[in-house]
Amino acid sequence: MSRKGLGEILVQENVISVEQLAKAKDEQRRSGGKLATAMVKLGFLKEDEVLRHLSEKYQIQAIDLENFEIDSEAIRLVSKDICLKYSIIPVTKSLGTVVIACSDPANMFMRDDLAFITQSKVEFVVASESQIQAAIYSHYDVHKMGRAISDLENTEEALTQNDASQSEIVDQEEEGADAPIIRFVNVMMSEAIKCRASDIHIEPYEKRFRVRYRIDGVLHERIQPPPGTAAAIASRIKIMSQLNISEKRKPQDGRLKIRTKSGTEIDFRVSIMPSLYGEKIVLRLLDKSGLNKDMKELGFEQSDLDIFKASINQPTGMVLITGPTGSGKSTTVYSALNELNTPNRNICTAEDPVEMFVEGINHVQANPAIDLSFADLLRSFLRQDPDIIFVGEIRDYETAEISFKAASTGHMVMSTLHTNDAPSTIVRLTEIGVPPYLVTSTVSLVVAQRLVGMICESCKEPANVSPQILRDLGVAEEEISEFRPMHGAGCASCNQTGIRGRIAIHELMPMTAGVKDAILSGATTTQLREIATKEGMRTLRQSGILKAKAGLTTIEEVLNSTVQEV
Repeated sequence: MSRKGLGEILVQENVISVEQLAKAKDEQRRSGGKLATAMVKLGFLKEDEVLRHLSEKYQIQAIDLENFEIDSEAIRLVSKDICLKYSIIPVTKSLGTVVIACSDPANMFMRDDLAFITQSKVEFVVASESQIQAAIYSHYDVHKMGRAISDLENTEEALTQNDASQSEIVDQEEEGADAPIIRFVNVMMSEAIKCRASDIHIEPYEKRFRVRYRIDGVLHERIQPPPGTAAAIASRIKIMSQLNISEKRKPQDGRLKIRTKSGTEIDFRVSIMPSLYGEKIVLRLLDKSGLNKDMKELGFEQSDLDIFKASINQPTGMVLITGPTGSGKSTTVYSALNELNTPNRNICTAEDPVEMFVEGINHVQANPAIDLSFADLLRSFLRQDPDIIFVGEIRDYETAEISFKAASTGHMVMSTLHTNDAPSTIVRLTEIGVPPYLVTSTVSLVVAQRLVGMICESCKEPANVSPQILRDLGVAEEEISEFRPMHGAGCASCNQTGIRGRIAIHELMPMTAGVKDAILSGATTTQLREIATKEGMRTLRQSGILKAKAGLTTIEEVLNSTVQEV
């Protein structure tokens, strides 16, 4: 086997130039990964060309892993960490020989290590790095979950939960020794964390039982455990979150914390709801690192960020953050509170639940079970000499009344509402009984937001979008010729979706003189939007167009997350 690297071989055969090789090596140093991946990313070669040259040079077969059935027995011979280290995956095992797909046959250390690890004769085939990476995550994660499901199917012990721990923090090191139900729940949570899921949906039906993960805003079905284990899994989750395991007729809410093998603690918010065929459970992963973002990372355009910062730093008034569930309101609020959290300010928050504990901020949990509502907490806050008050949500007139009273008597108040856009927030407030004159004299800014999927940087490429689609989206005619839409082709990094992560788009409506006059005259949502737009408000659709123009998101994401303004 030649010791020459792939780059030198391709230069020698005049496939690429020396200058292109140098650029590819620079790209490899910046982004990591293999040299071949860098050359493909820069457009010097296509993946099938790389495979053909490797196959010809080393006289080994090239295979397409997307259409190749990988042997589960072969998977067991090599750990996931080794596969990731060398960018390999075992594909077949037969009569003392294991066949391994690799992306770099020139690596001599890999050959020696694998012969020692497998204690078998090793033969190589070549495959693209992207297909190998996708196969690693697909087959190793499925294999691990498959073992957990197999344990559930093959043992009656799974239905006994008497030995489960009652501690608040559940240590995942227990995984290897505990009952199958405990092991399954631990694996399920671990996989959700690895997949960057925001929610886990556990759903029993008449003839099947499924688990779905919400990843980048989209639900994906991942697992179908045996239907007979639904009750036992629900009991295990209740024990972990210290809920009543005997109560199966009423909804229950709680939270739990797990400690991963790396020592990281992850919080989950638990919601259990009785359904026709059992209890549906939703676990929301509370990512503290995501809540603690710098305000520059929130996705605001610079002009909007300046307006937002100016509003929250006012000594009095009210700033409202609006949007549907899962639109990133908590992240925006906590980032703002972190910005305001200085030794000379007294900050109090009333939340249900408290999503993150920040030193220097006084968090209080509302508790309807003991009649401790947002309104009760606000009355108490006003006797605590606060400078800034955050109310988790304005849900009723009583909460709104005390919030507006606080905002008009020397306090800065922040709160959230579930509304579709900024103008409809004003109409919602007047509908629950807040007088228009109080809205105009107290509210300084309304921020509506949504989350759109970000294009995966590893597989970003130009998208073929017709000018008419851009016109329908709302792109100005003079900008269409300069618009360069992008999308993700799909790779292992984004699980073949083309989307990795999300970014917020915003609609900021300051209380300008024109907007105040419209509110006092009883304007509708449509009329308010027209006036606010004329006075400089950038709508959610326009904010999304800017993100698409910058290559951060796709046209489809903008269309799916916003509506065309009338």
